[in-house]
Amino acid sequence: MPGILVRNLDTEIIERLKARAQQGGRSLQAEVKIILERSVREPSMTEFREAASRIQKKLARRRHSDSTTLIREDRER
Repeated sequence: MPGILVRNLDTEIIERLKARAQQGGRSLQAEVKIILERSVREPSMTEFREAASRIQKKLARRRHSDSTTLIREDRER
């Protein structure tokens, strides 16, 4: 499996990663691997914004009812 070498990391970053790894009961290498895997699985901010824009456009075409009446009815129960 290919490896990655990261040079010139700030000492504080390394210490925080070590602490995080220890809290999770993992080695530093395992912790960094998990962080990298999660970061590429999660949608990027661009992907998130594009999805939000699509949802907004889809909802903009719909007519939404006024929820005030529903809230009042619910309170009167």
